[in-house]
Amino acid sequence: MDFEILIEGIRRQLTQALPGEEAQYRMASYTRKDIELRKIKPRDDVRVAAVLAMLYPKDGKAHIALMQRTDRGAHAGQVSFPGGGVEEQDNDLTDTALREAQEEVNIRPNDVKILGKLTPMHIPISNSMVYPIVGYSHVVPDYVPDPAEVKAVIEAPLADFFNPDKLKTTDIRVPAGFVLKNTPYFDIKGFVVWGATAMMMNELLEVIKLGTSLRNAKI
Repeated sequence: MDFEILIEGIRRQLTQALPGEEAQYRMASYTRKDIELRKIKPRDDVRVAAVLAMLYPKDGKAHIALMQRTDRGAHAGQVSFPGGGVEEQDNDLTDTALREAQEEVNIRPNDVKILGKLTPMHIPISNSMVYPIVGYSHVVPDYVPDPAEVKAVIEAPLADFFNPDKLKTTDIRVPAGFVLKNTPYFDIKGFVVWGATAMMMNELLEVIKLGTSLRNAKI
């Protein structure tokens, strides 16, 4: 079994009920798990955004496109999927995710096939409602990071996310100045993948587990 069957398994599973918040919150910090904080609803002026979780084959294995943000803004230095806020020219959330991925790291929209969406996530610190769009490409991206937004591009092997040795905890100091103790994260090529990105990623991993035989798929 190869990359194509991995992709078909994801496509099929994304038409079913999603793993949702239960999967996402297994990778949440203790503040995100707080029951009262989980009750916080988006404000009326919430910023709608979309990110692209794109898989592609490289050296016979599936990879996923990630990036480290520059050292500014509410999410300074964090690892994320390419993505950003909806703009007037976007027809829908998929357009947003594809446009932002091209602007930030030069993923060409015409190279990407869309598989579906994961569960949207409210991010209180930036007052954003983020919609994860899942796609794939047969083309290894010719990455060109936007230096204003991207500190590093991370070609993340999908198999690393399934490796239990890569699942760790650490104390995270956030820009507001306080420390999130014992926060779960994925150690991917030495980068700390935590927070909303890790939560979305964990839901995608559950989708893959449900839709694909990991022993047969090329991950």
